[in-house]
Amino acid sequence: MTLKEFFYFYRKGIIIFIGILLIFLFGVGYFCYNKYFKEDAIYEEVNPFIEEVKKEEVIELCFFDIKGEVKKTGVYSMDCNLRIADAINLAGGLTKNSDTSVLNLSKKIEDGMVIIVYSKSDVSNYLKTLEKEEKKQSICGSSNIKNDACINTSNNSYNSSSSLSSLININTASLSELMTLSGIGEAKAKNIISYREKNPFKSIEDILNVDGIGESIYVNIKKNITV
Repeated sequence: MTLKEFFYFYRKGIIIFIGILLIFLFGVGYFCYNKYFKEDAIYEEVNPFIEEVKKEEVIELCFFDIKGEVKKTGVYSMDCNLRIADAINLAGGLTKNSDTSVLNLSKKIEDGMVIIVYSKSDVSNYLKTLEKEEKKQSICGSSNIKNDACINTSNNSYNSSSSLSSLININTASLSELMTLSGIGEAKAKNIISYREKNPFKSIEDILNVDGIGESIYVNIKKNITV
């Protein structure tokens, strides 16, 4: 039997088979469309609203007070996952007179924190005004005006306690080293240098002979000096 004769004699069965196959394929296609495409489309229409609600629920706001060399000082709020650099941007950015060298701009915002952006003169003149600043304990991280934006004060080169971690030899110390001592400003440091050029210190008590240095200053520095 030829192929032509085969189709001729079994044409009805072949037509029925093809019809059933088409119906089956149509049913499978319709099922897949409803199952995977149509449901996804409906979900996508509703899902953005659900996701938006979820996002609003998980965002935690932190309030902070930003002062100093920013264009718009004040109290702001923002996502607690953001950084101090973002807080500065929210406050209008830095002024031309700002110096952020003592700040950790990558630190995360915390609720209730105070951020102080210092000026260039605040930082460069710190050693010259150390006596005044030590009454506040430190230029960065004072107990009176806590600045949470500061780098860890234990590692801060501007912190007086770290500066005094080793003894200062009052016979050989430089002007700036002497000025790291509590109560010793530029004038008193120069007096120490002038005195030792004529009369080298034989004991730490001899520093009491220097003009401007009394018992109260000596008590504060005696544990931090040597000869």
